Amino acid sequence: MRRATILTLRIAIALSLVGSLAIQVLILPTVWRDLSDAPTGWRVASVTIVALWLVCLQVVAICIWRLVSMAADDAVFSARAFRFVNVVIGAISAAAILTAGFATLLVPGQVAPGAVGIIYGAALATGGVALVVVVMKSLLRKAIEMRSELDEVV
Repeated sequence: MRRATILTLRIAIALSLVGSLAIQVLILPTVWRDLSDAPTGWRVASVTIVALWLVCLQVVAICIWRLVSMAADDAVFSARAFRFVNVVIGAISAAAILTAGFATLLVPGQVAPGAVGIIYGAALATGGVALVVVVMKSLLRKAIEMRSELDEVV
């Protein structure tokens, strides 16, 4: 990978981590206070879902950072990469479930059905991203096998 690409990826990942931490520390407490009139169960569930969704984002960012580091060291074509890819798949899948849970939480409320539908669509799209990563994992597996075969030939 080119050095500029790695640097750009690392900057984007660092910004997403800083931004997500800022949301957790600065904005979620404000949301909690703003929801003071909401039923306690709904308030706890909604803020918890958003907080967990941010944790999923952070886990994905850290795993991608590690994979970028492995790519920079030309070590991404190894079995060690699967550990990070599997965690990414799990975190993205969890984010999809959390998004669907949030949409479900909004169903009985005053939120427009179209908005709830959009959030369910976002959950579906997020699940699709997890499936794309599963496909990429199978491509990584094939690349590792081909590299091993090539190493044997050489």
